[in-house]
Amino acid sequence: MRINYNETAILANNALNKTDKSLSASIQRLSSGLKINAAKDNPAGLAISNRMDAQIRGLSVAKNNTSDGISVVETADGALGEISSILQRMSQLAVQAGDDVKTDEDRELIDKEIQQLKEEIERIAKDTEFNGQPLLDGSFDLKGYTDSDLVKVGTYSDTVPVGKYTITYPITVNDGVVDPSCIAADPALSALTGLKLSYEEDDDLNGTLSIKADGDFSMRIDSKAGASGDVELDITGIGAMKIQIGANESQELALRIPTISLKEMGIDTLSMKTVESAQNGIEQIKGALSYINEARSRLGAYQNRLENNNSSVELSSENMTASYSRIMDVDMAEEMTEYSTYQVLSQSGISMLSQANSQPESILQLLQ
Repeated sequence: MRINYNETAILANNALNKTDKSLSASIQRLSSGLKINAAKDNPAGLAISNRMDAQIRGLSVAKNNTSDGISVVETADGALGEISSILQRMSQLAVQAGDDVKTDEDRELIDKEIQQLKEEIERIAKDTEFNGQPLLDGSFDLKGYTDSDLVKVGTYSDTVPVGKYTITYPITVNDGVVDPSCIAADPALSALTGLKLSYEEDDDLNGTLSIKADGDFSMRIDSKAGASGDVELDITGIGAMKIQIGANESQELALRIPTISLKEMGIDTLSMKTVESAQNGIEQIKGALSYINEARSRLGAYQNRLENNNSSVELSSENMTASYSRIMDVDMAEEMTEYSTYQVLSQSGISMLSQANSQPESILQLLQ
């Protein structure tokens, strides 16, 4: 029997230390409810769960962004609904003024209301805002630029390819037909199928060139008097309001809110002072209603997409949270079983260590 090194006590102590570590880890898991409390618990699981957690948090913010986008669309659509009601009233007035039963004095009174309604449309377009940002003044319409101070890109459709285009001024019109050579300098425009050109010029020689083609291709170019030579257009395809609808890069939806103005709707020169102007006004107002209806239809489609995305984000977040829970959350019933086992082992280890420490005392009987 040896007394300098109590091997039995050392073995019992080592076993007790291991049990204490396991018991401490079990207590930590039970108290925190987490299976992984430190990187050493499961390095790979921690890395995966951290990525999942970032994704879940991102999806939560994306859901809020989507809700904000829906609010933007609803705000813009509400304003367009009011403008549509105004146009309906203007249509009634145009029909009322478009016959010879009314005197010039009557039409003068009708025209005054028409001008007030036009001002109200401009006010609504100017004052409709969300979070301090105007929505209907073209701030979130597609942008285009030119290399001439006298020529501006008005509007263009979503189907217009991004790139450089060339228009040659002055625009030649023969018997009401625009000479297509004005766009022959650019193959992208000259190669369009179903090409239709129209050009209108006011008394100050300011002109509007409209280009339409198959595939919902449309572009409007505004020019001032004196425009000449080849003018290069830069169609950027940007300018729409981008809504981050996902947790990852480029997961966004661009809301294009068309410019709402009297000129865009074609009623900037609307007048009811004569029978002829009233008759022309009926068609002008129909065109304006069509423009507003198209804008509202676009916004309605955006809203449907955003609401569908909201449902998709919620489902993704739910599934991702379930996966995250399976990695991180502890099974309390299973862990309680482990805890009970370690607790018994700890108590028995203490008892055995006490017995091992008392063994050397028996050597004293040999020395008596």
